Amino acid sequence: MSDIFEEVDEDLRHDKWLKLWKQYQNYVLGLAALIVLATAGVTYWRHYDQQQREAEGLRYALALDDARAGKFADAADALNSLASGAHAGRALVARFEAAALRARAGDQAAAIAAYDALSKDGSLDQLYRDLATVLWGLHALDTIDAQVIIQRLAPVTNPDNPWHASALEVTAVVHLKAGDRAAALAEYQKIADDLTAPRGLRARAAQIAQALQS
Repeated sequence: MSDIFEEVDEDLRHDKWLKLWKQYQNYVLGLAALIVLATAGVTYWRHYDQQQREAEGLRYALALDDARAGKFADAADALNSLASGAHAGRALVARFEAAALRARAGDQAAAIAAYDALSKDGSLDQLYRDLATVLWGLHALDTIDAQVIIQRLAPVTNPDNPWHASALEVTAVVHLKAGDRAAALAEYQKIADDLTAPRGLRARAAQIAQALQS
């Protein structure tokens, strides 16, 4: 007798699950299909992303080959083109390289404009924006008013900034070009006394400071 009840109970459970399956099978199958598609999509994207990175690396290497061959303007053009669609890290390096190559090609105005754009690009980390500001100031020495350069470099000369020693050196050079030896000496002395500054920069600053005192 108990076997009959067990069979009836089993049939009822079977009918219940069958009804549930019929009610929700489209959702379950849809979810399964979505998982398969998502997995395939991720796999494809990883493959595509790897291919893109390899292609970017090749384009970057070819641009550097042009630079080594003395084709600075061509290399800068290639790097700017690469930067417009490359991954963030590669694009950033390409932009800095392109700016440097503009200067090597003798196009100081383009180099200044490139560094200026980098320094004002809010999508970049402040570390790189400050570096671009220092390089902007260095290349702007002969074309932009001394006070404009000094004021713009001032925030970067803060001791907490990783580029402060370089910013101080550019500021000192600006003072020298403006004929203010005392102000230049003060900046060079700061660098010479700064234990956190690169050793080579400190040594150079100390030598110039000594020369300015004589």
